[in-house]
Order: sequence, then structure tokens, then C-alpha cells
Amino acid sequence: MQRISVTVTLNRSTLQFEEAAYQRLEQYLQEARRTLDGDPDQAEILGDLEQAVADQCTRRLAPGRMLVTLAELQPALDEVGAVQVPGATAAPDRTTRPLQQVSEGAVISGVCMGLARYFGLDVTLLRIAAVLLLFATGGGMILVYLALMLLMPYAPLARGGKPLRKIPAKARSLVEFVRGKLGVAAT
Repeated sequence: MQRISVTVTLNRSTLQFEEAAYQRLEQYLQEARRTLDGDPDQAEILGDLEQAVADQCTRRLAPGRMLVTLAELQPALDEVGAVQVPGATAAPDRTTRPLQQVSEGAVISGVCMGLARYFGLDVTLLRIAAVLLLFATGGGMILVYLALMLLMPYAPLARGGKPLRKIPAKARSLVEFVRGKLGVAAT
């Protein structure tokens, strides 16, 4: 006998999780409890964290679907991020933010959006730096951008989100076509 799904109450939301997703959620929440151990506001923070995870999972569920899979949970956990104690001087954990192109809100392909998310920078500043480098290198920055477009994998599109604008959608399909012709697997 195998358990197919688990009903979980996260703060005020009740969701169904497949077994693998439930185990990953359990691990994530245990890590959060350990990080917040001794914090006087632990219960409140954990409640807010549970609600944020529930909101992200609900947003990613396809219409008519009620079961949260690991494929939907992991991007939700990545979006919420790891719990950090205020004032801690630990280095940022890059494992929660993979280096990926982000097509939503992109101008061309999502390279600047992905780099900004990965390094925790404002995307506008990164775009300004890219334009300045474009002029400073006499156009050589275009080659760097094209290389990053081909090498950086795409972040999964949010379900139920806004459709991509024309240029990012065409850039994404072009990059996937070129990767297919070159035999490069998207990671």
C-alpha cells in the first residue's frame, strides 16, 4: 500500500500534497524551525512562512488541479527562500536561487532579470550597467549577452501568470530551437 497524497494545513490554507512534495515541505519547515530556534517570534514567523508557501503553491496550481506536486512546490520554496535570522552575518545561500533566465518581466530574454535575482540586485541597475558596458566595449557586450542567453537555463514559467511579451517569448523559443539544433540540453 502506498500513500498517494497528504492533506496539509499551512496556517489558514489546506492543500493536498503528493508524498514527495510533502516530504520536501516537511524538510523545509524543519530547517526553518531549527534556524528560528530560540527566537521569541518563532510561531508568528513560521505561520507567515507557511502562508507564503501555501500562497505560492496555490498560484502555481493549474486550474482544476488540487494536488501539489514536487514540480510545483520546489519553485514555490525557491520563491519564498530560506529563513534567515535577522542580524545574522552568514553569506547568502545561493542554493535557493539558481542562476536562471527569468522571462516574466524581461525586456529581451531574461538574462538581466535572472542575474539580478541571483545576486539580489535591482534589475534596473543591472540593465543600466549592461547598456554602459555595451558602449564601453564597442558592442562586445552583445556577444556576452548572447552567450549568457544560450548557457543560462530558463526558470519555469509561473502557472496562471501573465503571458510573455512578444520579444521575450520569441527569444525564449529561438534559444530553445538553437539549443535543440546544437544538442545542448536545458538544465
